[in-house]
Amino acid sequence: MPFQFTVRGKPQGKARARTFYNQKLGKMQSITPEQTINYEVLIRWEYKAHGGKYLGDVPLMVCITACYPIPKSYSNKKREAASKDLIKPTVKPDCDNIIKVVLDALNGVAYHDDSQVVAVVMKKKYADLGCLYITIEEL
Repeated sequence: MPFQFTVRGKPQGKARARTFYNQKLGKMQSITPEQTINYEVLIRWEYKAHGGKYLGDVPLMVCITACYPIPKSYSNKKREAASKDLIKPTVKPDCDNIIKVVLDALNGVAYHDDSQVVAVVMKKKYADLGCLYITIEEL
């Protein structure tokens, strides 16, 4: 049976790790930006808060719908078209970065590893409020 949960707030993508030379360690080091870490924590928290359980080591399908607030600058006609899903948000973050942050956040919480995800459906649309709708289903 599919499990669905919602992450409230404007969708965010996985930001690139920042790589630098650490003089104390004498080697290169990479750090994930704090904003990305916080968003992954939020996704994990929402999964658990909605009653999400560990699914084990099974093949999975993940469906993600990223909802963006309709821009205030849109005319009434354009706002109505956006609310009817006739206009799609072609804004950042990219779909692949949203998928990456969701799958990485649920590693070890919903499943053993994101390599178990064998199918992904990703959609961006306008809505009254920003959020992510995430559905996980065993195949």
